[in-house]
Order: sequence, then structure tokens, then C-alpha cells
Amino acid sequence: MLTIGDRFPKFDLDAVESIEKGKEFTRITDKSHEGKWLVVFSWPMDFTFVCPTEIAEFGKRNRDFADRDAQVLGFSTDTHFVHLAWRNSDERLRNLPYPMLADTKRELSTSLGVLDRGAGVPLRATFVVDPTGVIRWVQVNDLNVGRSVDEVLRVLDALQTDELCPCNWKPGDATLGK
Repeated sequence: MLTIGDRFPKFDLDAVESIEKGKEFTRITDKSHEGKWLVVFSWPMDFTFVCPTEIAEFGKRNRDFADRDAQVLGFSTDTHFVHLAWRNSDERLRNLPYPMLADTKRELSTSLGVLDRGAGVPLRATFVVDPTGVIRWVQVNDLNVGRSVDEVLRVLDALQTDELCPCNWKPGDATLGK
């Protein structure tokens, strides 16, 4: 699995960006958001139970990420057509403000090293990538356990201070300096 200090891999994937007719699909690459922080997260499968709670929460908090100059990108190994069907059928996902990437060939999942060996689907992995393309934080959860979007934001805030942040640090707390 890729980890802290590794370069985020190159990718070129179909994505669902909207449910509006004629504007549903786009291509997203590793160059699409150059110069921004990236928060890239994977989920096991569309049309499941824990996944939409996480995907919707990232959507609700998208403005918080944008305020930090960070682009959220979510992906699974389902096709972009399945992503669109899921968005159309689940009210929580209809108006997502970030793209759902289709890693259908499992290239990104494999490059990141996040495919569950038994199930062959991505684990619940989250990567925070700095504007130079370097992975700065990774969290991977069991298939049954959803992640905390608040924690992802807290870590992003800490990384963006470029300071030493103590245990349980949160925005507004003192850093330890360098």
C-alpha cells in the first residue's frame, strides 16, 4: 500500500459529475486539480449500506474542503453508469458536489494497494495529497467501519499549518512550532 511520502499515482478515469442530462459524465485525471490539496477516498461498492453515509457526509462537508483549497474525489470499482444509477436512486447522493470516479479496471485501487484481498473491492481508504502530489496522510478502515469526515478535516487543517501539532490538536489550538 502506498503511504506517507509516496507520490499519488497517475490516473485517468471516467466519472459522474452531475445527474443533469448531457452533463453526467467527465474524465478526471491526476492533472485535473493540479496545485490543489486532494482528499481521495474509496468505498467498496455502490448500492450498499455504509458507503452512502460516508459519500453523503463528504458531500455535506464539501464547502469545508473547498475553503481549504482541497478537492474531494471519491471512487469505487463500479462503472460510471452504476454510479449514475445510484445517484439517481438515492436522494442523499443526487446533488453531490464532487465527482464519483469509476476505477472499473481496478488500476487506481491496485496502484494504491487498497483492494481487499478476499472481496476484491476497495477498502475504505482515505488519502490526503498535498499540492505537489505527495501523500501526506492515509487512513484505511475495515469494510464494515465508516470513516470520520471530521477527522479528515482535522488532519487536513493540521497538515496545512506546516507546524508540529500535538495529540488531539484542533484548529485554534496552539501548535508546537518547529
